[in-house]
Amino acid sequence: MPDTPAVPRPHAVVLGAGAAGLFATAALTEFADVTVVERDVLPEGPEPRRGVPQARHAHLVWSGGVRALGELLPGLVDDVVGRGGRLVHIMGDMVSRAPNEVWFRRFLATHHRNLVCSRDLLDSVVRDHVLKSGRITLRQGTSALALEGDARRVRGVRVRSGDGEQVLAADLVVDATGRGSRAPRWLADLGLPRVAEREVDAGLTYATRVYRAPGTTADGTFPLVNVQANPARPPGRGGVILPVEGDRWIVTLGGTRGGEPTADPDAFVPFALGLADPVIGELLRDAEPLGDVTVTRSTANRRRYYEKLGRRPDGFVVLGDAVAGYNPVYGHGLTVAAQSALAVRDVLRRTALTAPGTAGALQRAAARPVAGAWDLAVGQDAFYPGAAGTPPTVVERLLARYVDRAVATGARSPRAMGALLDVMSMERPPTRLFSRDMLVPMLFGPKKPHLQGPPLSGAERRAARS
Repeated sequence: MPDTPAVPRPHAVVLGAGAAGLFATAALTEFADVTVVERDVLPEGPEPRRGVPQARHAHLVWSGGVRALGELLPGLVDDVVGRGGRLVHIMGDMVSRAPNEVWFRRFLATHHRNLVCSRDLLDSVVRDHVLKSGRITLRQGTSALALEGDARRVRGVRVRSGDGEQVLAADLVVDATGRGSRAPRWLADLGLPRVAEREVDAGLTYATRVYRAPGTTADGTFPLVNVQANPARPPGRGGVILPVEGDRWIVTLGGTRGGEPTADPDAFVPFALGLADPVIGELLRDAEPLGDVTVTRSTANRRRYYEKLGRRPDGFVVLGDAVAGYNPVYGHGLTVAAQSALAVRDVLRRTALTAPGTAGALQRAAARPVAGAWDLAVGQDAFYPGAAGTPPTVVERLLARYVDRAVATGARSPRAMGALLDVMSMERPPTRLFSRDMLVPMLFGPKKPHLQGPPLSGAERRAARS
């Protein structure tokens, strides 16, 4: 019998080689050959690049994202840790003041481990793991210009590089180009309705400076230190110390309208000392800065509801910050990107990539982790003056009060803390906050008394000064 000709694999084009784009690429290579289109030229190692300006600020991956990365890219988390990252026990290895001004006890009774490192290191390791696949073609220095196709189906994307313009044919185009995505305009050019959008902007400005880990704190055991802003006392001011690889601290300070930090290096520590608790400023008094202050103002929560489009083309999906960008203070962007990519993979294991309706199924599946992170962020930020066009509803105010009470309970009860972290880490849905593990301690106790100050040990304070 003659040989049966091989059926060609589908071809997908992923726009953007940031975290969301590469996570999506990792998911898609099981089902298609993938071309990654990236406007920048990617660095060889853990170096900053123009297309990810937010990389200079503090980042972490919540345990829900760590779990997703373990499924999507086995060995990646271990590789990050092997190159200097840390799996940090939350709350045992963290000193944190909640938005409602209570200090969390450093309970060790939960399983949650967050991945902590610089964004440059994480991106470098992700590139190493994803781009080594022989099923991937990387097109650097190439910009996406427009979608090719019509209102029923996208068949490719027009790009421009040093060789001029050309069309890359594709069975699926994934837009992971971030907050600056032009997908709404591209879809409108195909004759489709404009996607609904919502923005909640707390007016947060971020300022970050890197320090050499002071004293003897470079041994990899110093806790994260986090003072969160309180929406009920605007302007909201907060900050975080993130010990990372290379014996460094990434220190990010933030303030909302009327209380923003600046790029003035002489004002950085005084701003930290002026937070609701001065612990971050106190730890920085004798620390050596390793560079200037970097300021970012693009921090609004902005969501585009692609999953709700009444008419949508097959062959096109939007992921990552191009769907929803969050106030970075909540640290959910990377976790959402990993979970969304995993959702894409799971759908494609049940449905052919080229089947009618697959793109819509992918968009809806990816929207589930997006919705969870969105509700967590907006539930806080909507209470800042001027954050949204309409004030919070009665229901939103009631829910916010309940969450404040849940946080206060978790600060004193390890059982309630476990339920709270299940939701914050994006391992479980928000309904977990109404489970017995939360309600019983909330209503009946037992609960330890609230701490009166940061749970930083004397030995830890001495280490920062020695």
